[in-house]
Amino acid sequence: MALSVGIAGLPNVGKSTLLNALTHAGAEASNYPFCTIDQNVGVAVVPDPDLKKLEEILAPEETVPTTVRFVDIAGLVEGASRGEGLGNQFLGHIRDVDAILHLVRCFADEAVVHSPGAPDPLRDVAIVETEFLLADLEAARRGLERWSKTSKGGQVGQREKEVFARAVEALEGGTPMRALDWTEEEWGILSESRFLTAKPCLYLANTGEDDPAGEGPLARALREAKGEGAVLPVSVRIEEEISELAPEEQIAFLNELGLEDTALALVITACFRLLDLITFYTIAHDKLRAWPLRRGGTAPEAAGRVHTDMERGFIRAEVMALQDLLRHGSKQALHEHGLIVTAGRDHVVEDKEVLQFHFKA
Repeated sequence: MALSVGIAGLPNVGKSTLLNALTHAGAEASNYPFCTIDQNVGVAVVPDPDLKKLEEILAPEETVPTTVRFVDIAGLVEGASRGEGLGNQFLGHIRDVDAILHLVRCFADEAVVHSPGAPDPLRDVAIVETEFLLADLEAARRGLERWSKTSKGGQVGQREKEVFARAVEALEGGTPMRALDWTEEEWGILSESRFLTAKPCLYLANTGEDDPAGEGPLARALREAKGEGAVLPVSVRIEEEISELAPEEQIAFLNELGLEDTALALVITACFRLLDLITFYTIAHDKLRAWPLRRGGTAPEAAGRVHTDMERGFIRAEVMALQDLLRHGSKQALHEHGLIVTAGRDHVVEDKEVLQFHFKA
């Protein structure tokens, strides 16, 4: 299943336009709030020069890149956690994604409607994040109530009750779930509630066309509040223009603006970093394919990305280094040079390894 990333934020901050720029999804984008009522979905191919190099030397019949599924979630307003502006429905959409891109308007333009008034990144972020916290608090209280009833008169459910009580206390104090140090066991208990504030979040500062690098005061204020590494400046309007150009024209346009890469490459790289993902490759039945995997994942877990049966019946993996394969040009050549490693269940997959799995059906 593709990595799923939700684009969230206030109404009319450029979410649908960003989705179109990233994926050519054709979502309606207009200069008024609540243009989007249902979620729009688009799929983007992960830029991967190494996959292209492998394709050139191996010449497979089919090459399948990693993809990211972007979901444009309709704008949230104050009171969304109580159902304002179809808030419950919109918050439900966010619960289904792996990570959140929180798009924040960081430019002034009287011609573009902004429902809370003049753009104020810190106020605007606080509105959305407060609704996330309130929705999570309600979910945590429901969990606590359920496990409190279960644990009456015995030890069954006592641990779950303790964990949800801690979640309620944190959320009542305004602390997001991802800010707490939860154990793997505790995350397992909490997972049923799909907490919004547990999801990794990257802030996208939507800057004006005259400030693509985000050096203006609004984007700067957002970076100072959330941290340099948590904020990525993107001029959505410029990216929309770039997405309509041919690849060679895109490069020239980026150079003219002093930008190093498109929003797609920057956002996907940031999402991989946010979720601590790596890429591995498989070559089977003349198909070359790229896959995402959490950093620290083992060979059986990587096999499970291909098919759950392969993880259950995992026997071993043949591991090839990308650079060795690029240098020698074939698996046969690696065999001859002794450059293929046989790995067992405890092998931790490294970024850009090429794997072939052996398993019992």
